[in-house]
Amino acid sequence: MNVQELIKEQVTNNPVVLYMKGTADSPQCGFSANVVQTLRACGVTSFFTVDVLSDPAIRQGIKEYSDWPTVPQLYVHGKFVGGCDIVNEMYNNGELKTVLHS
Repeated sequence: MNVQELIKEQVTNNPVVLYMKGTADSPQCGFSANVVQTLRACGVTSFFTVDVLSDPAIRQGIKEYSDWPTVPQLYVHGKFVGGCDIVNEMYNNGELKTVLHS
């Protein structure tokens, strides 16, 4: 399975997927930590995370998959939601909770 197929499998087989630096319990950057906190603030208790620092192929592959240049990247029900700024904006206007719980 190539990297693009692996990413597609991850985002379609898990309801909420976060590509991030580090893990949910030990984020390695402030942006990743912020998205983890935001998901938890929305009541999401379980989500699939992928540490892009542990796999250079995934780190590059996710940028190509989404055509988005930065990490973290959030996917919900197979669809790309956005990075930290978009997640924060959606949280602040109430849209994120709707997307997560639909």
